[in-house]
Amino acid sequence: MRLILLGAPGAGKGTQAEMLTELFHIPIISTGNMFRAHLSQGTELGIKAKTYMDEGKLVPDELTIEIVKDRIVKDDCKNGIIFDGFPRTIAQAQALDDLLKELDITLDKVIDVEVPDEEIVTRMSGRTVCSGCGTPYHNQFKIEKVKGSCDNCNSELVQRDDDKEETVKKRLKIYHEQTQPLIDYYNAQGKLVEIDGIGSVSSINLRVKKALGVE
Repeated sequence: MRLILLGAPGAGKGTQAEMLTELFHIPIISTGNMFRAHLSQGTELGIKAKTYMDEGKLVPDELTIEIVKDRIVKDDCKNGIIFDGFPRTIAQAQALDDLLKELDITLDKVIDVEVPDEEIVTRMSGRTVCSGCGTPYHNQFKIEKVKGSCDNCNSELVQRDDDKEETVKKRLKIYHEQTQPLIDYYNAQGKLVEIDGIGSVSSINLRVKKALGVE
């Protein structure tokens, strides 16, 4: 099984990726994780990526594809791959298509987890995290017993910059401009399946498995 998970920030595709990797016993391919791995290992690709990241620039597509290729030729990817958060743009999708063709790998499905923007803003802007132990909370779904204080260690709860409402809205704008065109791209290839991302994690997972032909 080789598939791509699409969806806006906060749509829950990362959670679904974790559930699918347990089901199929195949790795999740995330460019963020790969960049961090190369940086920590001090590889040539990692050093190249670091020069861009240190300047606050995006890592160029050519280098990103090199890092993806380095990852998917490893033995644990022989039986399948789950791409999470990649590709992000049409240019990356086209480069990925070329790479998969070069390696004689067929992409089976592209799952798009659809969640309305207003729901994502509610989900993400309601998040807080314990400044001490890192336990996550939410003002609707997981409320602390004492306001602003962690149930486990009594440390102060804080909101990450990425979860502030204005930041979430900016991230959604970038998603719609850059990544949403991928929906049309993969739909034209006949590989796209849209999944309703509203509901419990288990009910969404059932929809994903049904789309993949797994009951």
